[in-house]
Amino acid sequence: MPAAMEADWEFEIASDAPVIDAAWTGFVDLKLQPERVTEISELSQLPALRELLLHLNAEGSRLFTSKCDVWNSGEVEAVELGADRDSAGCTLACYVDLLAAEKHAWHTPDSCAAWARRMCVYLAGAALRNCRTDMVIRRAFLSATETGIGVTCYVVGCGSTDVEAAESLSRALRVFSDAVTAVGNPIAHTSSYNERAGE
Repeated sequence: MPAAMEADWEFEIASDAPVIDAAWTGFVDLKLQPERVTEISELSQLPALRELLLHLNAEGSRLFTSKCDVWNSGEVEAVELGADRDSAGCTLACYVDLLAAEKHAWHTPDSCAAWARRMCVYLAGAALRNCRTDMVIRRAFLSATETGIGVTCYVVGCGSTDVEAAESLSRALRVFSDAVTAVGNPIAHTSSYNERAGE
């Protein structure tokens, strides 16, 4: 079995599909107030999430996050995480809702999909097992009156114990953060990564 991170993406933009909400009452704007990252309760379950959130919302980033969560994902197929059966007994998962900081950068589902495809190319080249990333492109409420497109990024790690699962997920989050840097600008046609991704 090759040592590579599993990664995939899909559309989920039907009228009855879940929607990303950047206008929800609990929204913490880490772009403007990164010090408020301590208010994110999920960090107690997954400390590595702190660095990812700060990176995604950093001053130079053209992305921002609107919501996240961490949970035990239960039983999964080992092959889906590039894992051996004995190392998939425990799992830990998280998601981060991700949006473009520049209005209309992801103006269509296809423009967002171009970014997701480039992310998958990078992630699939990472020598990392016992984890996977799935990016789901969804409609988003950017404010009470403005809509757009965003991505819910799911990352899961596994191990033979809860501690190993958390370690696998933490490593996967670091690779995901590196991928965001490598892929760069969410506006598809301006990224130098297009050529490598076959765009």
